[in-house]
Amino acid sequence: MLRKLLIANRGEIACRIIRTARDLGIRTVAVYSDADANAQHVQMADESIHLGPAPSAESYLVIEKIIAAAKQTGADAIHPGYGFLSENEDFADACASNNIIFVGPPTSAIAAMGSKSAAKAIMSEAGVPLVPGYHGSDQSLDTLRGEAEKIGFPVLLKAAYGGGGKGMRIVESAKQFEEAFNSAKREAQASFGNDKMLVEKYIGNPRHVEIQVFCDEHGNAVYLAERDCSVQRRHQKVIEEAPAPSISSSTRVAMGEAAVRAAQAIDYVGAGTVEFLLDTDNKFYFMEMNTRLQVEHPVTEMVTGQDLVAWQLLVASGEPLPLAQDQIEVTGHSFEARIYAEDPEHEFLPSTGTLHVLRPPASSEHVRIDSGVIEGDEVSSYYDPMIAKLVVWGENRTIALRRLIQALNDYRVAGVRTNIDFLRRIAGHKKFGQAELTTRFIEKYHDDLFADTSALANDYAVMATLAERFDEKHGVSQNPWHTQHSFRVNQPRQFGLNLQFGEQLLDIQLTATENGWQQVGEETLWQVDKHGEQFTFTQNGRRFNAHILRTEHDIMVMTEHASLRFTRHNVADTLEQETAAGSLTAPMNGTVVQVMVSANDSVKADQALVIMEAMKMEYTIRAPRDGEIAQVYYQAGDLVSDGAELISLKDE
Repeated sequence: MLRKLLIANRGEIACRIIRTARDLGIRTVAVYSDADANAQHVQMADESIHLGPAPSAESYLVIEKIIAAAKQTGADAIHPGYGFLSENEDFADACASNNIIFVGPPTSAIAAMGSKSAAKAIMSEAGVPLVPGYHGSDQSLDTLRGEAEKIGFPVLLKAAYGGGGKGMRIVESAKQFEEAFNSAKREAQASFGNDKMLVEKYIGNPRHVEIQVFCDEHGNAVYLAERDCSVQRRHQKVIEEAPAPSISSSTRVAMGEAAVRAAQAIDYVGAGTVEFLLDTDNKFYFMEMNTRLQVEHPVTEMVTGQDLVAWQLLVASGEPLPLAQDQIEVTGHSFEARIYAEDPEHEFLPSTGTLHVLRPPASSEHVRIDSGVIEGDEVSSYYDPMIAKLVVWGENRTIALRRLIQALNDYRVAGVRTNIDFLRRIAGHKKFGQAELTTRFIEKYHDDLFADTSALANDYAVMATLAERFDEKHGVSQNPWHTQHSFRVNQPRQFGLNLQFGEQLLDIQLTATENGWQQVGEETLWQVDKHGEQFTFTQNGRRFNAHILRTEHDIMVMTEHASLRFTRHNVADTLEQETAAGSLTAPMNGTVVQVMVSANDSVKADQALVIMEAMKMEYTIRAPRDGEIAQVYYQAGDLVSDGAELISLKDE
């Protein structure tokens, strides 16, 4: 068995590996960047080594620094986690050259699957079904566009070396191809250091089903159930589940056996995932093989009762697989929801900031939280904005889904925007409950999942105001600068707040009555009470609970139906907004990748002006109207903050 393990990663996966290593009596070494000096994985490990500046290209992706850290600490093995260097054959080679065990497959297997085009050729030889496409070496725009036209639009243009939705674009027509091609190549180069592309037929309404495989050095190979990862945004998974629902036993076995053939075709060792598209007629097609542990591996652990990281460490030590195929049992059902710091209402833009409040639901035999952050930690623009993975188990899919919804209701986060409400809408959607799954689920039910919450704004703002009044009355106000005492001579007591919700400015004025509070101009009677951190409101006799989370500037009102975020409004905010009129600002912290215009250029509405990159994703800032460029404030390579003015247009 291994003695000391260095984890070449960060965040929740590093913490998760450390926990299993500790259970097995293996000492651990963490590595960290400047941004992660106080991170949880650093606190948990037995030792830690500083790698360098915050950008991953200067820290977590520098092979020489990680090898040096392993040698310095005497680590005899390195676990790469997922992302970063987990599928980098040069890194696996460097480990071998320095007599360090790489907790992953052989370099040859990584190389074989690292190129999607080469992988497809190998899978074809192994008899695994493939999607029609072009995987050739000619990478010119004209060739790829011509191949796309032969295949027939829509097509999927994606990076040959990569995953996680990076460097991937759906192209609907030939005229969209060039812009998609250039954007996908840039993103692929930035994320994977290789911009080779391939083109495949885009299957319009498939499911994304993947098989967890495991192989050892002794010729043993098994598959551990399957996962449905169909619900995705930006080609990245949002909610995963195991086992995949509504699949016949014959299809399940056929996919599992095909996945094992795929692994054996490249002499695989360790944990891997073979991903398939499952069509509506139950035909399945090989997409890719990820030569690492997947983000969603906990759902497989929950239904099989196995610790897959422990399996990885055993196999890396040269031991055989713990179980044979006929010994693997699947019990119950499991869901994983990825809790992200992002804004679903604005194209899932990452949200950076301090986690002023972070209260996950209580862990139990049915609920598991995998996280790398705690309350007070920072979500930076340098890394993936995942806050946690919420994993639940139930005796069947219906029970598991109820537990998922309840756990999402119990999740409390303030300080950054999150996708928790969005996840709750998915989990509570009738079609999701009926397991009518497709990779186009979010697009198909867009209007349901992105429901307009503006109609709730007034009532939720009243709740925010009542909570503020309640805490001031009981001496627990968190913001003395906004105190408004309700005493009036010969008049009813009054209390009010000015709150901004999106573009709405809400002036909430409450008047005390004999039996509670009424909003000025309204007849609704409100009452408020508090038990611990939970407020109980009564609205015309209807009682319900809510959590009110406050920071210096924001108030979050959270019920089982929705979470609304209000900003305390003041005159300075208004002046700043008026000053910014006619400007184009950065939607998040990030790096300017390309500036496509200069001062005095004429532009058309929706024309691409600036391309930004944050958290490994590209965002295009477009002209809001026809006009002329007044000034360009940043150039390619510049770091910019959320809200920074990038370009201004001349007045109309």
